[in-house]
Amino acid sequence: MSRTALLVMDFQHNTLARMPDGCLPRAAHALEVARTAGVQVLHIALGLRPGHVDVHPRNKTFGALPSHLFIPDDPGAAIHPDAAPADGEIVVHKNRVSAFSGNNLQQLLAAQDIGHLVLAGISTGGVVLSTALQAVDLDYRVTVLSDACADSDPALHDTLLASVLARRCEVATVDAWRGALDAPAA
Repeated sequence: MSRTALLVMDFQHNTLARMPDGCLPRAAHALEVARTAGVQVLHIALGLRPGHVDVHPRNKTFGALPSHLFIPDDPGAAIHPDAAPADGEIVVHKNRVSAFSGNNLQQLLAAQDIGHLVLAGISTGGVVLSTALQAVDLDYRVTVLSDACADSDPALHDTLLASVLARRCEVATVDAWRGALDAPAA
């Protein structure tokens, strides 16, 4: 039986500044739940090269970013301390929206025999949606933690969770996920 991993995605200072309050404490709670239950945790962060030489100007999302953001010496690219990796937790840098982009995340998951991904991230219409859809296409079981995700557009957040992601993934609160982890195996 494959294992579960919690992906904590884009909880960086730059992205948190654009989000409504409330998501970060729920993501921190998800981290606590995962760590207590022995669930593998991976942190996903956007990381671009200096001068954004890895970003094509046609890319609507990344081509518009100021070139000083999300580079190695950008303090705003740091993961927020409330969602920071604990000793031994893996940090994977990506260079596009999906957690799988520009890195070896899929190889890391395979090496750990991970078959179920639990997603917490910002934004719902960005990294959560892109990662969830790609993960489903890669045959992972996916759970999206609805209260550990946020979007600058709350209506979009709600629509994606209820109408798009719920068709392809499990959608649960952090507490419901914790309850499922505590439930005896059938």
